[in-house]
Amino acid sequence: MGFIFVSGNLALDFMGTLKWRRTEPEELLATPADLGRWAVEAGVTSEEPAVDGADLRRLRSLREAVYRLVTEAMDDRPWPDDDLRVVNEEAAGAPPRMRLTTAGLVRSGDAGAVASIVARSAAELLSELGELRIRECALKECTRIFIDRSRGGNRQWCGMEECGNRVKVANYRSRKHQATTSTGPGHPG
Repeated sequence: MGFIFVSGNLALDFMGTLKWRRTEPEELLATPADLGRWAVEAGVTSEEPAVDGADLRRLRSLREAVYRLVTEAMDDRPWPDDDLRVVNEEAAGAPPRMRLTTAGLVRSGDAGAVASIVARSAAELLSELGELRIRECALKECTRIFIDRSRGGNRQWCGMEECGNRVKVANYRSRKHQATTSTGPGHPG
């Protein structure tokens, strides 16, 4: 299973590792190894960092703090102090180390470095909220939040491959069903 990076911000993509929050939550960070894979797929580290159960709980706690801060800001409500503290503490940690080699850039670090870079991304995002168009996916069940950078500012779905296609297929089926029932037996048309 691969992770999805469609939100336009590392912290928002990290929030998306818990899908369908309001209906049937799907945890994409079920094991410490999942967190290590996410770090590599997100480009945070070049190799999977060593992650244990405590690290996983720590990063999930950060994820939920960021989610609450973002959603509170979207609703023009004040930020919870505890969540702000979590983000600030994690952001103060050392980010991944970078080393330039003849093969390219190598990023390395532990779970704390992953937490630091996610928290820094969240802090930068939250400090710029007034300048960004932040949206939640229009698919009712989806809770992914993204930055709308579309020219017209009318992006509706987190991504076409998952949610956009679901909506389009549902709309097509609805139109087809309506056409079938309106021209069915006993109907003049």
